[in-house]
Amino acid sequence: MRSVRLRILMTLLVVAVVGVGGWQILPAQGNGNRTITVGTTDAVTSLDPAGAYDAGSWALFSNVFQSLLTFEPGGPSPVPDAARACAYVGSGLRTYRCELRPGLTFPSGRAMTAEDVKYSFDRVKRIDSSVGPASLLSTLGSVDAGGSAVTFHLSSPDATFPFKLATGAGSIVDRTRYPEDALRTGAQADGTGPYRLKAYTKDRGATLAPNGSYRGAVGATGRPVQLRYYPDADALQRAWRDKQVEVATRTLPPKVLSGLNPSDPGRRVSESDSAETRSLFLNTRGSSPLHDVRVRRALAWLVNREQLAATVYDGTVDPLYSLIPAGITGHTTSFFDAYPTQDAARARALLVRAGVSLPVHFTYGYGKGRGAGAEEAAELKHQMEAGGLFSVDVKGYEWTDFQKRWAGGRLDAYAVGWVADYPDPDTFGAPLVGTGSTMSTGYSSRAADRLIRDSRQYADRSRVSPAFRDLQADVASDVPLIPLWQRKEYVVSTEDVGGGQYLSDGTGVFRLWKLGWI
Repeated sequence: MRSVRLRILMTLLVVAVVGVGGWQILPAQGNGNRTITVGTTDAVTSLDPAGAYDAGSWALFSNVFQSLLTFEPGGPSPVPDAARACAYVGSGLRTYRCELRPGLTFPSGRAMTAEDVKYSFDRVKRIDSSVGPASLLSTLGSVDAGGSAVTFHLSSPDATFPFKLATGAGSIVDRTRYPEDALRTGAQADGTGPYRLKAYTKDRGATLAPNGSYRGAVGATGRPVQLRYYPDADALQRAWRDKQVEVATRTLPPKVLSGLNPSDPGRRVSESDSAETRSLFLNTRGSSPLHDVRVRRALAWLVNREQLAATVYDGTVDPLYSLIPAGITGHTTSFFDAYPTQDAARARALLVRAGVSLPVHFTYGYGKGRGAGAEEAAELKHQMEAGGLFSVDVKGYEWTDFQKRWAGGRLDAYAVGWVADYPDPDTFGAPLVGTGSTMSTGYSSRAADRLIRDSRQYADRSRVSPAFRDLQADVASDVPLIPLWQRKEYVVSTEDVGGGQYLSDGTGVFRLWKLGWI
């Protein structure tokens, strides 16, 4: 899901934006009060930053709330937003301090203070929602607030901590409006971001108005925006076809995306590389039929990513062979090295050595309305049932229910997309394969945890490649997940709307303020 970086040297390519159809034209300054309607299939699971760790919620948070730091389009390092300046204090990467920007006010008119910042971080960790972002703050020990300064004391050296401050986990809330130890309910959100949430209806839409009181990294707060949420890609396509939206993103059907032509009149298309990935996560607990590593390795021998990318996704995604996607420091092809071709004979031999009864029955869940989830599940079921080795019970779930099921260990396998929190390999480490990971596979490896922990000691992020190469080799051996593909980012807009190329870059920041009428 999005993110940050400050004073951290990196050698990665974050986003390569390829604009077509006249994307160079920037939004005009007129039509300031005319609403732009944006359609998406990304669902919002919570309006409270302490209770959501998903792309749809964080997309809204990046417009309504402020974090101390944020990302500019294509920027590999974070810049101050609610903060005036931030820096590590002393040596050892264990103390990080930010000075709050003056003049920030919540919708109530109350001034934001350092105490609000401390309160926001403390409640994320205290509430520790099973579907929230507390795991992202695992190295945060305590927070102090004094005057305009906020000081973060880390439990271990963490060069990636500035990255994490710029994510949805760092959203600053009004401490008088959000309960200390419970999630806020209702349809309100009180932040100091570029937009104010004027109205919200779950699964239907959100009305956003520019925040005239905003002070931060964004130069201009943009036009009024109506966000519309659609249950699936086909519904979004119909809305685009029927001119119900001016902008469509995340995600149109693969067949539509593959047929986009830059020369077609009446629309603009932007396509960019992205660090968004999708993997099949496997339940490693003793209660699951997939707990034996030999069973999981057998599954890895049966997955054909090229077939999946070509048939289900019409070439709009790239096959992925490792935990860390291409374009991010340390990327390898560890799963290709370990399982170079689809091989049912090798899979059968592993299952025989494991002494399990064939076929091995297991459940597979996916989130309804999430791209081509049903078609993907059908193709993977076909691949994994090859040779009668496995019997896969596939079922789709409403997104919130799906999250709770995988978090509670009630699924054996589940396909989930992962939007990079920040352009650094660390965002694919602890959240996905660290002990107590967000993906709740039950996987725990001392070697993996050590590699993740040790990598955070390097402010020069080019030095972390060896650790993440080893981590990816361990993951290919232990198979707590099977990487499937890496997405490209598409935004389609009408001819009279500009700025779509800046809207989404695969890091979770959703820059609605960049959209404008031409």
